[in-house]
Amino acid sequence: MILESVLEFVIEQQKNRLKTKDTGLKREFMPAIQSLSSHALIISGIRRCGKSTLLMQMIKEMKDEDILFLNFESPQLYDFSLSDFMRLDNIISRKQPETLFFDEIQIVEGWELYIRQKLDEGFKIVITGSNASLLSKELGTKLTGRHISQELFPFSFNEFLNFKGLNPSATNLMFYMKTGGFPEYLKTNDEEQILSLFNDILIRDIVTRYGIRDIKSLQRLASYLFSNIGNRISASKLKQALSIGATSTILSWFSHLELSYLVSFLPMFSYSIKAQLINPKKIYAIDLGLIELISNNLTEDIGRKLENLIYLHLRKKYNELFYFDESGECDFVVMQKGNIIDLIQVCYELTPDNLKRELNGLYKAMQFFNIHKGTIITFSNKDFINENGFEINVVPAYDYLLT
Repeated sequence: MILESVLEFVIEQQKNRLKTKDTGLKREFMPAIQSLSSHALIISGIRRCGKSTLLMQMIKEMKDEDILFLNFESPQLYDFSLSDFMRLDNIISRKQPETLFFDEIQIVEGWELYIRQKLDEGFKIVITGSNASLLSKELGTKLTGRHISQELFPFSFNEFLNFKGLNPSATNLMFYMKTGGFPEYLKTNDEEQILSLFNDILIRDIVTRYGIRDIKSLQRLASYLFSNIGNRISASKLKQALSIGATSTILSWFSHLELSYLVSFLPMFSYSIKAQLINPKKIYAIDLGLIELISNNLTEDIGRKLENLIYLHLRKKYNELFYFDESGECDFVVMQKGNIIDLIQVCYELTPDNLKRELNGLYKAMQFFNIHKGTIITFSNKDFINENGFEINVVPAYDYLLT
């Protein structure tokens, strides 16, 4: 139980702290509060990607008396339970805000019922959290479809350039691929900060939340995944390689790592849903700065990092992404509402030695889908290939990432 006086003190303390924060870079995604009427806006994303700053930017455009902000991860609120929402209601009744901002409210069991109640009472509601379960179909059922979901990621290449005051170029793309897009890390260049973030997510968002006892094995698995970006991953094969007891354990850890936004798994395209589930998935990490510090690879594979970067760019724009493999691999099949948007091959550099191989995978996909246009994204090559009725646009990544 939380005393009402303590709860009110925390609300005032957090509100004053928000006022002193730097407004930061205006993000490419900036929600409009005015459009919220009967739906809650839910913003989820990995820790320290800028959710709190985004909230602060939204709040600073409003009058103080019109908002109430509460971060449920405050140490003073560790014992907050469903019954404590009654005390929060008393504070809301006195302050009479129009918009409620709740950060990490998902750690309170039964929070969805409270949010639905406040929506029925006519409040505008914005929720942020660091777990993708906030976007789940289960949540949609609990809120009876009364929510709008958005995801926030570390800075894109375009946001990175704006933040650093740089122009798009191959040199600055390489800079971005070394540092990634976590805002605070870009300010401080403190490697301990980003390593602490990685461990914090493993412990707070996974080990503590899901009651995992074998922490060392989870850490080995996470490190292995970060060291194998762009590769196909099989839980059954990893069981032996990492000496983890059961395939089911690895599969559940995969899910936890993905829900915390550390990694994503890309399925192989198939018209059969069962085949999509069975075939190995390709692994990608949330940020290239994290890869730089977490990966155990002794040799740097810049091609895999470029592929990871393109995946992140596509992941922000599209929900239907696959890789293709029918006697030749194509890195990305981009779909929207079941229709092919693009077929993309990623290659650090096109050379006489690899040109046939890279084209073959793309050609196979184009023939399979009966699509006559495709894209090859490279680090800095620019070209156009028209052969056998197929048109392939070769684009440098520092241009493509601005689209």
